[in-house]
Amino acid sequence: MDIHLIAAARPNFMKVAPLFHELNNRSGLNPKIIHTGQHYDLNMSDVFFQDFSLPEPHIHLGVGSGTHAQQTGNVMIAYEKVLMAEEPSLVIVVGDVNSTLAATLAAVKLGIPVAHLEAGLRSFDRSMPEEINRLVTDKLADFLWTPSPDGNENLENEGTEASKISFVGNIMIDAFELVKEKICKLDMPSQFNLSGRPYGLVTLHRPSNVDDPETLSLLCRTLTEISADLPLIFPVHPRTKAQLEKYGLWTNPADAPGIRLTGPLGYKQFMNLVMNARVLVTDSGGVQEETTYLGIPCLTLRDNTERPVTITLGTNRLCRIGDLKDAVADILNGKYKKGGIPELWDGRTAVRIGDLLENRIKHKG
Repeated sequence: MDIHLIAAARPNFMKVAPLFHELNNRSGLNPKIIHTGQHYDLNMSDVFFQDFSLPEPHIHLGVGSGTHAQQTGNVMIAYEKVLMAEEPSLVIVVGDVNSTLAATLAAVKLGIPVAHLEAGLRSFDRSMPEEINRLVTDKLADFLWTPSPDGNENLENEGTEASKISFVGNIMIDAFELVKEKICKLDMPSQFNLSGRPYGLVTLHRPSNVDDPETLSLLCRTLTEISADLPLIFPVHPRTKAQLEKYGLWTNPADAPGIRLTGPLGYKQFMNLVMNARVLVTDSGGVQEETTYLGIPCLTLRDNTERPVTITLGTNRLCRIGDLKDAVADILNGKYKKGGIPELWDGRTAVRIGDLLENRIKHKG
């Protein structure tokens, strides 16, 4: 069975890695990595292949940046040619980026089955482009592999056939466990003169936080105030850096004595910082899951999350910028929710998917 694994942005690479290794070790399964090139910066993409011991992408579409429509359209055009030439038995898309939607559309229109890994997640906020990608992908995909029970519930509530849904667990935990030993050997805090000292880790990139100059300015001021009591390490996303420079705000965090700025980091380096942090301040999706798995307090600067299990069961909390300083102070004073690990977040999601695919082959045979 020839299988295409679609990788586009850094969260995709983490999710594809354990699945590629698992499928590649099974007879009858032939996985190929299709890199769309949606993230074209080295630290935002290619370094992840190195971290997870992945081979060079079998096919690189080289799409690059652009508007949502441009990226989606360009991936469809480029990937359609690959599909027609290769005719894979299955296309596996992951997450909720533009390439996820584009590859799904291209494959479905050619009658090629699609499986969506991380299906069923919903923020119920259609102002988020990722929510649109999730909704459309789940509606079109033939196989829906969910990371948590709420994913199943969302799909069932939308009228999805139960036969399409499989609760397989969280592939992000597989990714962490795959390189955990290498992560633990690092001492990234020492690179910021913070070895053995408490610090917070900040990741921000969503339009709701970085596209409006007033919001971004307030965020910079708040982080500067927090850093007076708790040093902050801030790996700056390219989008965030561009907005800080555009609005003349780059010097705000750059000149703050308590804030250490750095560029995007590889997965191992970033996760070593996560494991040693007192608190995460983020608007990302994946970090909410990783902090829950590791039992580290997470403050998510959003009005909603597509990963509610990290709140109901884990260590995550939604937070507004105006409440951020007090929320960090509470955590430093030991006032935070001690979470648990959700069901099937056990590092064996790729194994369960491999079993599903092997059973499908036997059933068809």
